[in-house]
Amino acid sequence: MKSGYKKIVFIVVLLWQVLLLAGCDYDVSEQPAQQAPVPFYNRDSRGRADTIGKLGTYSISIPAGVIDGWARYMGDPGDFADPKIKARYQRPPESYDLPIESFGFQYRITDGDVYTSFRQTQQDYRRDNETLIPYGKPFPWASVSVYGQYDATVPLNFNFTVQDDFRVSKEISNIDYIQQEQPLYGLTVYRANNGIDPETGEPWKSDTLTKDRMIKKDQAGNIKTYIKCEFTQHKNFCNHMFYNDNWHIQVWISYNRSYLPQWQEMENNIVKILDSWRVTGEGKLLGKQIGKA
Repeated sequence: MKSGYKKIVFIVVLLWQVLLLAGCDYDVSEQPAQQAPVPFYNRDSRGRADTIGKLGTYSISIPAGVIDGWARYMGDPGDFADPKIKARYQRPPESYDLPIESFGFQYRITDGDVYTSFRQTQQDYRRDNETLIPYGKPFPWASVSVYGQYDATVPLNFNFTVQDDFRVSKEISNIDYIQQEQPLYGLTVYRANNGIDPETGEPWKSDTLTKDRMIKKDQAGNIKTYIKCEFTQHKNFCNHMFYNDNWHIQVWISYNRSYLPQWQEMENNIVKILDSWRVTGEGKLLGKQIGKA
């Protein structure tokens, strides 16, 4: 009798433990996945949500309709990445701390405004394309690309870039870049062989490898602005790069060379535009957004 009773007690205890474990498993498996909190979004007059994230040092809220294309976040697969990698990739939830790698927009040089869809600047941009470009007149819009800088080991200057560009020109194309005596609009200018083609003894007829190069250093002697400009084309363009230490960003600008005298104003205005998009960690605007529709 005693052995039978013990056997029954053992079976009851065993069943109770199995049910307890099953209950624990049920609790864990049935718990819904914890969702990341949905951030607050600033919106325009049409209800379109801003693009949010952290650019370099600061959290920002970029007005809807401003970005040319889309914003790329740190870790996003590249445009030419394996489609399988793109399909598997899951971007972290959006927040005002999600690091932005890059984005682009159109900046109007003449008044410091930006292109925004469903805003007057959209019509202005279209009109300028139709009435200025076909007739060879300077196009007052600059293409701007902004890149967040997050590697603390990489200096925020073009010291190595400029030196290496000069080295490559000499070693590959046998072109010496020579500093000019007179600065141009506050920029130190370097011209390929002083602007003369050594084979003909005449001014260069092609600037494919011989663009004018201009730099601006800070008080510590570091190159913070680096500009390359065409000079033999029907319409000459400049590719302009600069760093901003406060934001920890690198900015690229492309524009008609006729606007080169305004290079410093462009840099200042682009930083002002970015400043107008700054927000708190919760998305509260710190000022009036430039480009808001």
